Amino acid sequence: MNEILIVPAITAEVELLQQVARQTFQESFAADNTPENMKQYIQDNFSIQKLSAELSEPDSEFYFAMLKNQPVGYLKVNFRSAQSELYNSRAVELERIYVLKSHQGQKIGQQLFNQALQLAMEARAPFLWLGVWEHNTKAIAFYQKNGFVEFATHAFQLGTEKQTDLVMRLNLPLHKLQ
Repeated sequence: MNEILIVPAITAEVELLQQVARQTFQESFAADNTPENMKQYIQDNFSIQKLSAELSEPDSEFYFAMLKNQPVGYLKVNFRSAQSELYNSRAVELERIYVLKSHQGQKIGQQLFNQALQLAMEARAPFLWLGVWEHNTKAIAFYQKNGFVEFATHAFQLGTEKQTDLVMRLNLPLHKLQ
């Protein structure tokens, strides 16, 4: 089996991030959404300018899953005020976790998730949370397998369509105060 390395993404790799982000989003959602809405969302959210700003945000971190020096997936986590919704300022948001379709089923998503979990634990967060499209049953099952439970919903705008995300959380062990 080939070894996957989880490595931080840096601002200089914005074009590589853009390529992986666009491809994985397209592979994940194109079959269930209109081409127009997909195109608009990808243009609005995965431009070099927008991704550069996200990479430069001090309270956000990106990681690539690398196989033989090629990215096969990526992760984005948000801390403090960078969270897309502020359920708890000390919580950590798992905003994006995607793996190329050609590499799914190889536990790469689990490795990326484990990285997010480690970051949340190091930040002494009370919980790790995320939003997942209510129709993405494969992802929901993955998160449930990892201990997440639904606690809210929020709107997600995909082009002209307003969709519903389930908001799920994983409570983290209490830390002893020192």
